Amino acid sequence: MKYSFFTKKLLEWNKKSNFRQMPWKNEPDPYKIWLSEIILQQTRVEQGWNYYNNFIKNYPSIHNLSNADDNEVFKLWEGLGYYNRCKNLLTTARYISTELFGVFPKTYEEVLSLKGIGPYTAAAIVSFAYGLPYAVVDGNVTRVLSRFFGIKTPIDSTKGKVEFTVLAQELLDKKQAGKYNQAIMDFGATICKPKSPLCDVCCLSEECYAYNKNKINELPQKLKSIKIKERWFYYLVLQHKDKVYVKKRIARDVWQNLYEFVLINEETDQQLTEADVIKKIESKFKSNSINLKKISDFYKQKLTHQTIHCKFFILEIKKLEKIKNGEWVDKSQMKKLAFPKVIVNYLNQEFD
Repeated sequence: MKYSFFTKKLLEWNKKSNFRQMPWKNEPDPYKIWLSEIILQQTRVEQGWNYYNNFIKNYPSIHNLSNADDNEVFKLWEGLGYYNRCKNLLTTARYISTELFGVFPKTYEEVLSLKGIGPYTAAAIVSFAYGLPYAVVDGNVTRVLSRFFGIKTPIDSTKGKVEFTVLAQELLDKKQAGKYNQAIMDFGATICKPKSPLCDVCCLSEECYAYNKNKINELPQKLKSIKIKERWFYYLVLQHKDKVYVKKRIARDVWQNLYEFVLINEETDQQLTEADVIKKIESKFKSNSINLKKISDFYKQKLTHQTIHCKFFILEIKKLEKIKNGEWVDKSQMKKLAFPKVIVNYLNQEFD
């Protein structure tokens, strides 16, 4: 039976040949498992590793995270992106700490009901922490299943999501749910990779549809092609002696709750010339009240559905003025504030 062959070979590989190391691997604490899974959403393991260690160091328990200052947590998260994950992390930590007295839920349904937790994360938590028989289904899993069983249903279609979830659950070793889930994820990450999979050393190649039919590069299939939107942000870096003007981004868009500089106007999908921006600056400020010191090159940040281009216009303000929706801070305080990655890159390279 192909199902039993798949599960048996996968668990044998996990026991004999899976040497993938990660700080959260074989971790029984649901808090730490949950933290690692939230960090790894939309994030490579290599990038998430240090973030995980820093979070555990600063917030070793869910009570510690619950009591943490929002700005400190966002600062620790800085560079990971998708900041709604961080916001949901705090919401859930505070709910568990106060409403559940710090005890992480022990059923799949209860875990799934928590803010920011979907079916994959819920399955990972309850299988790793409690050994409950719920299969994880992520990109690594669907790739392995699609290639091995020759499934051509697009993995991002409604039909595909149901089909792969049902199949993953049927293949799961119910008595070793945690080990099996870890095995198939690691197998997809290290052997059945998206590009250049290691078919020559694959324990499943004997029965693998994609390998035997030379369809490796055709599977898995996707329905949607992501259309990337281009956005242009023109920032005014207002300075007065040792102070800089910053504001917190509150719109329900990218970078909510992070700090930024003043936008000359709302971000646009059209690129402006430097002359266009300077005209806007001149219409916004009296010419004798400012001094344009420098204009940066464009800095770029790629997100899943958009690419954001930022240019920074450094302006010396001759007189300290009150401006709506922000605050003047000492330059020395800048390192304590959480900024989007693209602004951090600018600060590290050009800000003085």
